[in-house]
Amino acid sequence: MKTKLDSIRAEVEKQIAAADVPEKLNEVRVKFLGKKGELTAVLKGMKDVAPTERPKVGQLVNETREAIEAMLEETKKKMEAAVRQEKLAAEVIDVTLPSKKNQVGHRHPNTIALEEVERIFVGMGYEVVEGPEIEYDEYNFEKLNIPADHPAKDEQDTFYINKDIVLRTQTSPVQARMMESGKFPIRMLSPGRVFRSDEVDATHSPSFHQVEGLVVDKNISFADLKGTLEVFAKELFGEETKTKFRPHHFPFTEPSAEMDVSCFKCGGKGCRFCKGEGWIEILGCGMVHPHVFEMCGIDPNEYTGFAFGVGLERIALLKYEIDDMRLLYENDIRFLKQF
Repeated sequence: MKTKLDSIRAEVEKQIAAADVPEKLNEVRVKFLGKKGELTAVLKGMKDVAPTERPKVGQLVNETREAIEAMLEETKKKMEAAVRQEKLAAEVIDVTLPSKKNQVGHRHPNTIALEEVERIFVGMGYEVVEGPEIEYDEYNFEKLNIPADHPAKDEQDTFYINKDIVLRTQTSPVQARMMESGKFPIRMLSPGRVFRSDEVDATHSPSFHQVEGLVVDKNISFADLKGTLEVFAKELFGEETKTKFRPHHFPFTEPSAEMDVSCFKCGGKGCRFCKGEGWIEILGCGMVHPHVFEMCGIDPNEYTGFAFGVGLERIALLKYEIDDMRLLYENDIRFLKQF
């Protein structure tokens, strides 16, 4: 894997050296760091790496990404400086004219937040796994311990294509498919778009994104879940962040909990951002329900595991102090260019 990453870095250096305009530099960025880029393909191939090697490989991947981004940024600045020098040398500038600035696109706040979450968990040895957005009812509900008469299956919440096929309401079906594969241990992260029949307002949308995690192995306990999520919270919101877990109910986990983080704005003292409580609800989690294991063909007496899920938009709203989710999708350039 290290040889492959070194090869990717060498190829990036070669193509950056050959790039003579910003457009070609952007092509290099998309080719290697884009959603279908070569480095992204390496991340998706983490499932083939031995579990004991995943943290080390994850760290190497993150270091390679950072090195590539640094090279691209440095070369971009050099190009911009060269262009300015050429213009100064070739033109007589009328300083009374309004300036013109080339508008170049960049990553969406959701993408920035997702990449940070993936970086944290890949560094802990997780692999990123994606699944279909159009899903069978069996995987979206039945295998997750949500029977036919469960309220979550009401048509007010779910978009049904027919009685057996739905637009997935969560990314948990990806976890069910992974458990069915019978390849253990499992340490996975499943980000993706989900759909629910909600009215559009400041905190709801019929289409949004979730990031869910799953660990299945022998002798996994709730202590492992707490430790993992505490590391995640500190990496995402700062080393001083504290966590607390409150009992909750989810059909596919038992016991279940919701996790709060101390307000990173006021340090837990209470402010407008946390509504004076000092804590902010961030995600749901719990130990995988034994019946879910049975539905996926796993012996619950031999294996245990934990799962967690967080809304990607919620992370972006909290991290960047955005008070209306609609801003993320209205394509207002005045808002987006802040990121």
